[in-house]
Amino acid sequence: MQQGLAFPDSNQENGAIMSFHPLHRPIWHALNSGWASLAEGDGFALRIDPRYGPFAAAADGSPAAQAALAALVPEGGELWIVEPEPQSPPPGTRLIREAMLAQMVAEDIAGEAPALESAVLTDQDAAEMRALALMTKPGPFLPLTHRLGRFVGIREEGRLIAMAGERMRVPGFAEVSGVCTHPEHRGRGHAKGLMQVVARAMLQRGETPFLHAYAAHEATVALYETLGFRIRARMHMMVIAAG
Repeated sequence: MQQGLAFPDSNQENGAIMSFHPLHRPIWHALNSGWASLAEGDGFALRIDPRYGPFAAAADGSPAAQAALAALVPEGGELWIVEPEPQSPPPGTRLIREAMLAQMVAEDIAGEAPALESAVLTDQDAAEMRALALMTKPGPFLPLTHRLGRFVGIREEGRLIAMAGERMRVPGFAEVSGVCTHPEHRGRGHAKGLMQVVARAMLQRGETPFLHAYAAHEATVALYETLGFRIRARMHMMVIAAG
């Protein structure tokens, strides 16, 4: 794996410069737009407030930016980096894990509106939401992650058994995230139905839904394709901690 020296906002293909896309570097662009009020750092590197999530990005591959990114690693914690190309951990940090992601977008959501009883989740549901996320591991879910966007959930006998919500925002796009179902209640279409609810709300606001899925989870990617999502790009995820 080689360290990139720059993170361009355009791609070159067949000698032509392709137009800028706001999802090219999703975390960096989110921290400079939809997450700007939660961003910590400077022009060299930014991270989201650690109470909301572990995401961070450097402005580019320069030594100064990489040093600034390393300085943002929280004590005893980690940073999640998502970039279009594989990167090496900045000096002074160590690699915890890495994976390839499928970045998917949906211009429309397929299927009829789900016949399920979902409700908007609030701060009063925060403890149950985090417990469900920690059990099912849909992705990082910190104490205030539920405040990043609108979450909806399904309850059965008073217990939260499934949820889905919103995370990153960049101009014109909103990310579907936190999709999970309690293991005892899987196979009933809850996750798919809640994703339809969340993504259709985004479309109604004039935003295009997108999401990130582990590329190796082919069945999950195929499920999202049945909803109308298509793979836009392959992304590299790297989780780092202090060295």
